[in-house]
Amino acid sequence: MDWSAMPYFLAVAREGSLRAAALTLGATHATVDRQVKALESSYGVRLFDRTRGGMSLTLAGESLLPLAESAEDAMNGAKARVLGLDQEAQGTVKVSVPPVLGFDFLPEIFGAFSEAYPDIKLDITVTNKFEDLNRLEADVSIRVAYDVTEDVVGRKLAQTGIGIYCSQRYLESKVPHAGPQGEGLDWVAWTDTDDVQRWASKTPYAKANARHVAREVVMQKEMIRAGMGFGYLPATCVYGEPDFVQMPKTTIDANRWIWLLMHGELRKTARVRRFVDFMGQEIRARRKIISGEDTGAT
Repeated sequence: MDWSAMPYFLAVAREGSLRAAALTLGATHATVDRQVKALESSYGVRLFDRTRGGMSLTLAGESLLPLAESAEDAMNGAKARVLGLDQEAQGTVKVSVPPVLGFDFLPEIFGAFSEAYPDIKLDITVTNKFEDLNRLEADVSIRVAYDVTEDVVGRKLAQTGIGIYCSQRYLESKVPHAGPQGEGLDWVAWTDTDDVQRWASKTPYAKANARHVAREVVMQKEMIRAGMGFGYLPATCVYGEPDFVQMPKTTIDANRWIWLLMHGELRKTARVRRFVDFMGQEIRARRKIISGEDTGAT
């Protein structure tokens, strides 16, 4: 099996198109196409059917896929084991974090780590995608979830709090004129599905209009700040922000947990171990902020 072309084959098989595979690999469309064609030529078979809708595996491609994935797992396992032998607290740690923590909460902690360990570089990816730690897409993943099912090493650090917030201006200008169940007010929701109605029905604002949708929490926060309505936000997003206030008659509720995850072999690596230990300690020290018990109000 020619491994050099195999990552291109796997990326196209997973993404379904040359363009999407190129974005995933950080390569050009032409490079991916050339590598796939070279692999097909070396095997003497077509691995993909090419249509206007994208790329789909042929029978030969479907036969190759599990073998390629097994080879990938073996290569990544070998790499992780070798990296695990690295006992020097220097080099780069690749970290994946969600936007809900990446923009407001974690930068201060990253800064403290950088000062404490000047020989360690951080490569941060802010994404809602769950990076595959077994494929070494990240060394460490910080996630917000109820539970984690992957075969990785995980630390359950702190439970997040979530509340219903609006801007100070919205509270003063709109809320006093609302009906008894929120009539006349606008939700800034995170989705336009039935989930909004299910959540809203359990609040004092069951009849407020689900007018706006922001599918990413940072945009949702800024829309609420701009006075476009009110909505659910994690406590970490509004900590120490005087522009935001809790909606009347609401509470901060326990929600998902913050997890710190890593590949099992990489916990033996000095730089990863230093990072994980430092982040775990600092995040736990901020549990009252994360839960919403400490609002940062002065």
